[in-house]
Amino acid sequence: MYKFKTEPYQHQKDALTKCWNKTSFAIFAEMGTGKTKIALDNACILYNKGKIDRLLVVAPKGAYMNWVDLEIPVHVPDYIEKKVLGWKPSTSAKYQAQLKDMLKLNDYRLKIMVMNVEAFSTKKGLDFAKLFLIGNSMIIVDESTTIKNPQAKRTKAMLSLGKEAKYRRIMTGSPVTQSPMDLWSQMDFLDPEILGQSSFYAFRTRYAVLITANAAGGTHKFQKIIKFKNLAQLGQLVSPHSFRILKKDCLDLPDKVYTKREIELTDEQHKAYSEMKANAITILKDKSMTAVNVLTQLIRLHQITCGHMKTDDDEVIELKNNRLTELMQILGETTGKVIIWANYINDIKAIEKAVKEEFGKESYCTYYGATAQEDRQACITKFQDENNPIRFFIGNTQTGGYGITLTQASTVIYYSNNYDLEKRIQSEDRAHRIGQKNKVLYIDLVAKKTVDEKIIKALRSKINIAREISGEDLADWI
Repeated sequence: MYKFKTEPYQHQKDALTKCWNKTSFAIFAEMGTGKTKIALDNACILYNKGKIDRLLVVAPKGAYMNWVDLEIPVHVPDYIEKKVLGWKPSTSAKYQAQLKDMLKLNDYRLKIMVMNVEAFSTKKGLDFAKLFLIGNSMIIVDESTTIKNPQAKRTKAMLSLGKEAKYRRIMTGSPVTQSPMDLWSQMDFLDPEILGQSSFYAFRTRYAVLITANAAGGTHKFQKIIKFKNLAQLGQLVSPHSFRILKKDCLDLPDKVYTKREIELTDEQHKAYSEMKANAITILKDKSMTAVNVLTQLIRLHQITCGHMKTDDDEVIELKNNRLTELMQILGETTGKVIIWANYINDIKAIEKAVKEEFGKESYCTYYGATAQEDRQACITKFQDENNPIRFFIGNTQTGGYGITLTQASTVIYYSNNYDLEKRIQSEDRAHRIGQKNKVLYIDLVAKKTVDEKIIKALRSKINIAREISGEDLADWI
């Protein structure tokens, strides 16, 4: 008889009832509904019944150690003897011995190896994982949209890896972030038989309407999706192998409230913005522009609104701006703990300096790419402790937007936004999830009459800017 370490909600029990003994299953649980607990309980039940003795967890780089430091200790029962190890690029003799120990067969313990998905772009990571999965094993892919691109190296690696595991699970709150085509690789990883198509191209032909279009400049032709078809049938194929959980259906969470604080550009910013805008418009007249070049122009304009710009030599020029002043005013008006998301490293450093001067060095912690792994969990733990003096969590959504819980905050400030809709949604729900007792206020800082306004409008309209924008319509954006 399996005894839960933490009592599950009814929706978590329902998910476990449907999935626990299936070889392949997708947990499509909206962020904040506890999908990690479902997956870990599922693995522990299978271990208790002698079905598995090894568990490989694959998660985004910014979140994978959260499984080791928090999720596994919280949810895996103490009576289950286990060995847990997080992947790292260490060559030390001690760590290599730990890796070797994880590969030993006929071990009574449940061995749990946690790896970041980026590791599977390397031969070393892939080779180790294949050896680890020998025998009675299970693999969980957290935030499975990281393998949605069938052409990506790591996707191909994960598809080959999935064949090595006896049980396979994928987890995400948003299985379709761009189009139904996102489902192909995720379901193919679980079981190629689910969708009944021999290749991605056969899948696309079945569920998408295509036309032949000319590339910019007329250099070549390509197949363009204009709409989708047979989606009801697609849903029927996926449904038996998945469980969908929405917060509104299972949790009595407080509301999300959105507002914005408008900022005037300084004279220095106005001058730089106007010059950059004129240059962008000139560049956009070149019909051979690629989507990457188009987005680069948007980013450069956005950086100016945030108070800095890069020269062609990658030199960063700081600009006088009112954004930081507005942020500090908001922090002075706010009580309780606050999450501050910023898109650029320059923004994070400027915020850190200002908060340190105003509130002291014990008032904040940072969580972004340069933050050491051991400091990341300490930051979360201290922030989540209501008695700890740390009030401000400063980070970027690329690193901190996945897999962590920050429910002590009921105010979330977007100092500057990322253009990726999925990262915005994910980062919002770091605070709006199980454990949140208050309404969550989301404040966007917006520079008037700039790309800022267009970015906020697009994100709130659930438009993925990086995917939707093109050279032909960028002029309207700027």
